Amino acid sequence: MAIDESLKFLPVRIAVLTVSDTRSLAEDRSGDMLVERLTAAGHILADRTILRDDQDDIIARFHYWIDDPEVDCIISTGGTGVTGRDITPEAVERVCDKLIPGFGELFRWLSFAHIGTSTIQSRACAGVARGTYIFALPGSTGAVKDGWDQILASQLDSRHRPCNFVELMPRLRE
Repeated sequence: MAIDESLKFLPVRIAVLTVSDTRSLAEDRSGDMLVERLTAAGHILADRTILRDDQDDIIARFHYWIDDPEVDCIISTGGTGVTGRDITPEAVERVCDKLIPGFGELFRWLSFAHIGTSTIQSRACAGVARGTYIFALPGSTGAVKDGWDQILASQLDSRHRPCNFVELMPRLRE
């Protein structure tokens, strides 16, 4: 795993969604952390919002961003637990053409080092919907740190070798 400095970096246009019944944008530490990390990496914040744990609203926002040619990727935080109000994975599944099960599997494996068996409560997931990547992370700052720093930072870097998600973008609608 390495960054090939001889290759050109291609910024990804990323929309950030925070799913929470209790937070506002002013109190959204996880969303703030994600925005700071993605912009520091050279990516473009295409849009950002916060929504309550309402599946229809989340699906509508996903479709809005999926249909927006200025959004390449959606990263959500929150709503991935196992309680009745945690419905982000169901929303992801309803809009995606293909799921990326390895994302959630890798996230939980990496998270185990920090929170032990509590990682089993996470339903982090990912998929592709009409050419747009969607990644759903838990809502804690630790989860955002693990998900971005250990998975997404490299997979959304066009210079990452041996492969990355960015190089597949032109072929996602095949």
